[in-house]
Amino acid sequence: MSRPSSHREILEALSGIWVALLVAILSSTIVSNALPTILADLKGTQTQYTWVITSMLLASTASTPLWGKLADLFDKKKLLQAAIVLFVVGSVAAGFSQNMEQLIGFRVVQGLGMGGVQALGQVVVGALLSPRERGRYSGYTGMVISAGTVGGPLVGGFLVDWPGWRWCFFVCVPLALVALGVLHKTLHLPVKKQHVKIDYLGATLITGGVSLVLMWVSFAGKDFAWVSGESALFVGGAVLAIVGAYFVERRASAPIIPLHLFKNRTVVLAMLGGVAVGTAMFGASVFMGQYFQIARGFSPTKAGLLTVPLVLGLSISSTVSGQLIAKSGRWKSYLVWGAFSLVVGLTLLGTIDHGTNLVLMGAYLALVGVGLGLTMQNLVLAVQNGVGMADLGAASSTATFLRSLGGTAGVSVLGAVLAAQVSTKTLDPGSLSPAVRNSYGDAMGELFLIAAGLAVFTVIAVLLIKEQPLRDSVDDEVVTPTGSGARTVATELHSPVDTDLRIVDNSGTVVDKPLVLSSDSGQEVAARSAALRSTQNSLPSGSRRVTQPVPSGLR
Repeated sequence: MSRPSSHREILEALSGIWVALLVAILSSTIVSNALPTILADLKGTQTQYTWVITSMLLASTASTPLWGKLADLFDKKKLLQAAIVLFVVGSVAAGFSQNMEQLIGFRVVQGLGMGGVQALGQVVVGALLSPRERGRYSGYTGMVISAGTVGGPLVGGFLVDWPGWRWCFFVCVPLALVALGVLHKTLHLPVKKQHVKIDYLGATLITGGVSLVLMWVSFAGKDFAWVSGESALFVGGAVLAIVGAYFVERRASAPIIPLHLFKNRTVVLAMLGGVAVGTAMFGASVFMGQYFQIARGFSPTKAGLLTVPLVLGLSISSTVSGQLIAKSGRWKSYLVWGAFSLVVGLTLLGTIDHGTNLVLMGAYLALVGVGLGLTMQNLVLAVQNGVGMADLGAASSTATFLRSLGGTAGVSVLGAVLAAQVSTKTLDPGSLSPAVRNSYGDAMGELFLIAAGLAVFTVIAVLLIKEQPLRDSVDDEVVTPTGSGARTVATELHSPVDTDLRIVDNSGTVVDKPLVLSSDSGQEVAARSAALRSTQNSLPSGSRRVTQPVPSGLR
């Protein structure tokens, strides 16, 4: 694959992706500080408050694996542009909403586009850069995600105080159009022609199962009991869909989520660690805006300014760690420190109430920001480094999918806890009594303690990850986790052999017989190595080369 040859050209190629990511993330968080005003205008409730966020995250989460698989089959650039267009349509419609039902429905359309932008953005970065190079630029990506995730409330607060809350949706449209133009001009990816077969049944079952789980988490405890006939229907339907998806994915020739990904220990642990990170990321941005406005009485703009420590912590830590990872090729220590920082910060936020000192609040938020900056992008980097190019789209989107799933489920659960503790018919800050305001502030601590408990799983996951040095090539060069004699398979792009680009066993062919190494004498090893070099030199240009590490006894 031809790649930009200079730092400047790489930045130009990535600029459109970053603008698109910024727009997508902004769309999910920009309304957090605007929601009290929106719900007061459209006569919404606490449950609908949560669902304005959850509906978009749900659509984004459920569609992410499908977008990722499409990226493995179709032109990544055109798919990314299509996702941006879908997002723009949803944004304009949401801005004209006349009631809460319309707003929630149009947020679903936004979410479908956002899922594509987030998943495809990660995939394109992985296709452009080697894992080692990716570390250098992951800091920039982290800054964009942090600016959108936590800076969104600040922008939303400003828009509410000035032109009005509908501009929280309209403002994303020109940015999205800029992203389309920049992508068209600067992003150039090779298009591989191949037979396309989409696993529609698997996509339907996965989407349906995830949707039922998240809907159950959102409705249970409010619209019906956790243990009830309705809960049984939701949970039973979700289990049937997910079990069905498992068997479908096992037999599908082009599965939405290739099951062999979950045989890789690093990939599995990194994905599990991302679930709690998603909860912390979305939970902090969504509920801190409500805390500052309702419990503390600040305006939307000031509420956004009070979250700046979180933005700074995330931006600085992601940028610095990205540069250091690119130089050293090592990444695990940053994940470990980030996971611990996340747990400590969320635990401290679990001590807040309606009168907590704002300086202490800023310090707690900065710790959470540092934790997010060190873990969020680096977990995706670990996943991408552990898979080959053939599975890059599916692996990247699955990692993003699980992180979004954690954020969606987290927002739903935390919103349900808050709604159960604070009962009010209106969320208009101007009409709430001091007692209700204080109860909101006191309830927030419990929400972050729950998030801290989930973040402990991130600590466990990253401690158990076995670090693999970052690769220096975008070609497939992945060690399959089958023990000390694991085979390293290197795959060059545009190979005419094995068009599905999956790891295959060619050990029985004449070409690969010289690869069989043992603990024999050094003379035999030298002879076989010479035969290997001779065989590789005779291969046509673009062919695959399969290499195996020398056993420890021969080193």
